[in-house]
Amino acid sequence: MNTANSTVSDLLRMHSRPARAFAVLYAVTCVVLALNTAPHAEVRWPLAIAVIVCVAAAYALVAVEGDPLPVRPALAMTFSGAIASASVLWVVPADPAPHPIELWPFGMSTTILVFMCVRGRTAYAWCGMLLMLVVAALWSHLTGPGMGYGLGLTITSAGPVLMGTVCAYTIRPLARSIYLLRARSMQRIAAESAAAAALEERDVRLGSLDASARPLLERIVSGEPLDENERIECGLVEARLRDGLRAPVLQVPEVDRAAATARRRGVEIVMLDDHAMDSASPEVRRAVFREVVDALDSVREGSVTVRVLPPARAAMVTMLVKGEDVRRIEIGHDGRRTGN
Repeated sequence: MNTANSTVSDLLRMHSRPARAFAVLYAVTCVVLALNTAPHAEVRWPLAIAVIVCVAAAYALVAVEGDPLPVRPALAMTFSGAIASASVLWVVPADPAPHPIELWPFGMSTTILVFMCVRGRTAYAWCGMLLMLVVAALWSHLTGPGMGYGLGLTITSAGPVLMGTVCAYTIRPLARSIYLLRARSMQRIAAESAAAAALEERDVRLGSLDASARPLLERIVSGEPLDENERIECGLVEARLRDGLRAPVLQVPEVDRAAATARRRGVEIVMLDDHAMDSASPEVRRAVFREVVDALDSVREGSVTVRVLPPARAAMVTMLVKGEDVRRIEIGHDGRRTGN
């Protein structure tokens, strides 16, 4: 999860598989309620409209990304409850008291409105609630019992929406705080990890420097003249330190040994790192190291320039080998030669 862009929908896992399973259960419930309403309906096909509208709203609720919920889906959900309720009420008897299941669109649509509140569209949810109450009032007025009768049957649906509103105004700021704290914690952990890695790298380099340079430095401090072999070793230590600064990615034992052996033969070696290998896999790195070692071992006199290219280049590594002849070797991002 991308913490920087996480929302309350992510906190509640609104787009997860369990949420989609809940939407499927919601759809099945709508179908069952519609089937139980069918025996009391004068015309049955409007019941299918109510089911389709409710199911579409539930699917959009768990499928549509964005926080708050985008305007168009939110607007469609606002009208979904009124459409579903009207589709059922116009085909059932004026007095649903003997069969209260006929009022199922109000309960199912209220569920959608509650989650609209959670997803940041509280005003749209209340507009949807108002539209459903208007539908109920008009239905009861036109069929005889009067507006108050329809409002009395459906006004209780406002309770869950009110709780959803309170919950939204509580959860949404809390979600932002949670993800902000998580982001800061991850940044702190990343900074600590980077600092620890830097300290570890420094200790490794200091240990390597101590092992290779200390004996020579002590020999120099003693004041005694250096013999030819010691002067060569001083040059090798200096070259290795230079390689470590210019091309740390190539500082592995096999390359170090091959470079030291080639330098003892008088081969001039330059290593450069522009970071194309930073994201390379261990297998690719090993393949590159083998190619570098082969190139260093192949030169008896002359020079070898090994350069790790910038990431955007077609090749990953180039080697310019000047010995008995001049060769340019290119290694691709898969660790294989692409040119010679």
